[in-house]
Amino acid sequence: MSNVINLRQARKAKARADKASQAEVNRVKFGRSKAQRVADAADEKARIALLEGARREKTNGQADAEES
Repeated sequence: MSNVINLRQARKAKARADKASQAEVNRVKFGRSKAQRVADAADEKARIALLEGARREKTNGQADAEES
């Protein structure tokens, strides 16, 4: 005779295994390396610095006109 198993536990174990295998596929498909994440962060920081450097200062006349 075979061992008696709890079907609820077996179903949950199978679901966990399926979820883990899908996670592995997704890591390969969508994952990025640390070097890619660091490079993207540096590009974003440079882009923001460029935009902030091109920002125009408000003068008193412009600030008063916008408040009204």
